[in-house]
Amino acid sequence: MKLAILSDTHGLLRPEVVEQLKSADAILHGGDINKQSIVDVLRQFAPLYIVRGNNDKEWAETIPHDLTVTLGGVTFFMVHNKKELPAKLDGVNVVVFGHSHKYVQEEKDGILWLNPGSCGPRRFHQEITMMVAEATDGTLRVEKVTIPHEAK
Repeated sequence: MKLAILSDTHGLLRPEVVEQLKSADAILHGGDINKQSIVDVLRQFAPLYIVRGNNDKEWAETIPHDLTVTLGGVTFFMVHNKKELPAKLDGVNVVVFGHSHKYVQEEKDGILWLNPGSCGPRRFHQEITMMVAEATDGTLRVEKVTIPHEAK
């Protein structure tokens, strides 16, 4: 199962991101979407699993603060700000979060921590990134996707 993992789009869906979405079986978005229209476009490509970010205001009241979903035998816990994680993550294989705009892919205490970075407007002179992943029989293979800085 091919997954597109993104966060912090902040109202911008870049053409390079859309290309990655075209082949996704599911999309995980770690929050700070900023517009209902982005949600509507994402849903056109694949089943969408999203959480509300700190910049997702009144329009996003029905989007959950956190979400647990199992895809390809891998259980994901999603939250925008990792400081808002529950004390226990029993049964979780992967935590997907956003907020910092910094790419993270690290394993700690048997859990894979993923922050796809930001693929929205470039901020803080950071990379523009997202992830694609393959979930098969309870294993996850993750690949970083970097979008060129000169892209608007």
